[in-house]
Parts: sequence; structure tokens; C-alpha cells
Amino acid sequence: MQNTQPLIILVAGPYRSGTEDDPEKIARNLDRLESAALSIYRAGHIPMIGEWVALPLMKQACSAHLGDAIAEQFLYPVAARLIARCDAVLRIAGASKGADGDARLARERGLPVYFSVEEIPVLSNDPEPAA
Repeated sequence: MQNTQPLIILVAGPYRSGTEDDPEKIARNLDRLESAALSIYRAGHIPMIGEWVALPLMKQACSAHLGDAIAEQFLYPVAARLIARCDAVLRIAGASKGADGDARLARERGLPVYFSVEEIPVLSNDPEPAA
């Protein structure tokens, strides 16, 4: 029997890794994560990115910058909490200890870890939205 319920899929990949905390490089990494999230959505599933949750929490907790003690209380722990509620993880390319940890945690919990959007089962083929 084929699953007809959408999966909640965490997109794991580089966010800060390899950026030297350059805001433009971080923004490009987030854009890559969000591009994968769009593909997941178009396949009929529910994408999730840890930074979508962690960044507003960090702001409300008065984090001064990425990498400070407050930020560290949120970035990795948020992903771990999300994985506890997700059905799968998509590990996109790029060096990232955090994303590697997310994939490892998902495997420990018996969740599938995909390495390309094409591996994810398609529930629907949402058309491109009109411009």
C-alpha cells in the first residue's frame, strides 16, 4: 500500500559552514535549503528547515550574532527536536557537521535519509504558480 499522507521532511545542509559568517554566503546557503524545500512541497510533502524555527527564537532570546552562546542554545537543539517529529530528512550536498548530525540522528530514529529530491516519493506534481 502506497503512503498517501504527506511526509514532514527536514532539509539538512550547510547554513554557516564554509561561510566565515559572511552574511551573503549564509544567505546563499539558506536559499539552497529553501530551494530544496520548494521541491519537497511540490512533491506533495511538508518541508521544514531548522533555521526557520531557530532564527526567530534566537532573536527573541536576544542573541547578538550567529555563534554566540545564545545562538548555540537554539541552532542544533531545534533541529534535534524537529527530527523527533519529522518523517524523513533530505541531506543536501555540502560540508556541514550539523547536517551530518541531523542525518545521523534521523538514521538512529529509523527515519529515511534522502540525498536528492528525486529519491523522495512523489504524492503530487504541483504546477508552477502563475507569475
